Amino acid sequence: MRALNADLHCHSTVSDGLLAPADVVRRAHANGVELLALTDHDETGGLAEARTMALELGVPFLNGVEISISWGDDQTVHIIGLGIDPDNEVLLDGLRNVRSGRDSRAQRMADELDKVGIHGAYEGARKYVGNPALVSRSHFARYIVESGYAADVKSVFDHWLAKGKPGYVEHTWASLSDAVRWIVGAGGVAVIAHPGRYRLTSGQRRKLFTEFKALGGRGIEVLSGSHHDDEVREYARIANEYGFLASRASDFHGVGESRVDIGKLPDLPEQLTPVWTVLEDVTCIRLVS
Repeated sequence: MRALNADLHCHSTVSDGLLAPADVVRRAHANGVELLALTDHDETGGLAEARTMALELGVPFLNGVEISISWGDDQTVHIIGLGIDPDNEVLLDGLRNVRSGRDSRAQRMADELDKVGIHGAYEGARKYVGNPALVSRSHFARYIVESGYAADVKSVFDHWLAKGKPGYVEHTWASLSDAVRWIVGAGGVAVIAHPGRYRLTSGQRRKLFTEFKALGGRGIEVLSGSHHDDEVREYARIANEYGFLASRASDFHGVGESRVDIGKLPDLPEQLTPVWTVLEDVTCIRLVS
C-alpha cells in the first residue's frame, strides 16, 4: 500500500491559525492531503465548518482537538485528540474549563510585556483572535511583529515569550489524566503532540510516555513540523518501544509562520503502525488506499 498523505495536526482562526477552518481544508486539498484533522487549541468550534468543506471537496476528515496540559515540574505538554465526538458533553465541559484561564493569563502577559517597553499588547493581541477566550502567545507574537519590535514570530518567542523570558506567564492547564479521559470518553485516540519540543530529561520523557500509555494514550507524533531528522528517527524508535501508533502532523498555523506547509511532510518511517489505521471508521469519507 502506498503512503497516505495524512496531516493530523493543524490550526485555524478558531484558535491561533491564520486561515478560517474552510480555508485550511481548501489548502489541504490543494496540497494533496488525503486525510486531514483540524486540531485547534482547546476548542472544537471550527470543526463543523471544516467538515462541511471537507465533504464538499472529498477530503477524508477527522474531528480533532489539541488540549493543553500541565505535567510534572511546570511542563506544558499538548495532547491531540483524533476522531472525537465534537458533541460529547464531558469533553466540551473540560475544554471550557481549560479556556477559562486564558484571558486572565493574557492580561498578565501584557502587564509583563509593558514592563519591558512593549505597550498595548493585550489589545493588540486580541485583534488577531475571533474568540477572546483563546488569546495565545501566537497572537501576542503577531502584534509584536506588526509593531516593529521583532522581525518574525520566532524571534518574538526567542526574546519575550518562551519560558524564562519577560512575557512568559506560567499557567495551570488540564491534567494529563483529564485530557486522555476526555478524549477517550469522546471516542477518540489520544496522541502526544510534537514530543521533541518539550525540554525533558530522558527520565522525565520515559515517565511521561509510561504514564500516558497507562492512562489509555495510544500515539505520538513521529513526524512533526517541529522535528528534525534525528528526532524523527528517535520517536520512531520510541513508538516501537512503547507500542505507540505513529502520527504525521505539520502543526500548520499559516504561511510564513509554520516550518512545514500543510500536507508537505515526508512519509512516516517504515515498520510503524500509522494512527489512521484505527480511525478509518470515524472519517467522514472512506480513506484513499
